[in-house]
Amino acid sequence: MGMQAKPRPAATPEQALSAMDHLIATHLVGQHEIAQQVGLSVTDLTCFAYVIEAGENLPTAGDLAARVHVTTGAVTGILNRLERAGYITRLPDPTDRRRIRVAARPEAVARVREVYEPYYARLAELFADYSPDEIAVLNDWFTRASALAANYLEEHCRPD
Repeated sequence: MGMQAKPRPAATPEQALSAMDHLIATHLVGQHEIAQQVGLSVTDLTCFAYVIEAGENLPTAGDLAARVHVTTGAVTGILNRLERAGYITRLPDPTDRRRIRVAARPEAVARVREVYEPYYARLAELFADYSPDEIAVLNDWFTRASALAANYLEEHCRPD
C-alpha cells in the first residue's frame, strides 16, 4: 500500500518505558474489570484466554501452568472453576488417556469475544496509522519484551 511512516514525536527510552508502564497499568485494571464482567478472576480469565489462543492444539494442564506461571496444583483449581462456570471442558488425550486436554466451550468464547472485540477493533484502527516497517518494529519489541518478562519471572518468581 506504500504507507509512509508519519513524523512521530521524539522520545527517549525512559519516556517509552514510562508509556509502556501506563499501558500495562491500564491493562491490569481493565483485565480486572472485564474479568468481573464475565464473572471470573483475572487469573482464571488469563488462563481461559490461553485456551482460546491455543485453538485446535488443545493445551494440557501443564501447558497452562507454564503459561500462567502457577503450579500444576493451582491450575487444577482454576480448571475446576472454569469448568463449573461453563467455560471449558476437559477431554482425555487421544494418545495418552492419563493426560487431560482442555477445550474452550464455544458459547463462553463468544461471551468473552463480545467483551473484547470492540476494544481490539479500536487497536486495529490504531495499528492502521503505522507503516508496515513500524509495525514490524512494534511486533519485534512486544515479542522480545514478552520473552524477557517470562524469563525474568522464571528466574525471580518461580512458583514451587
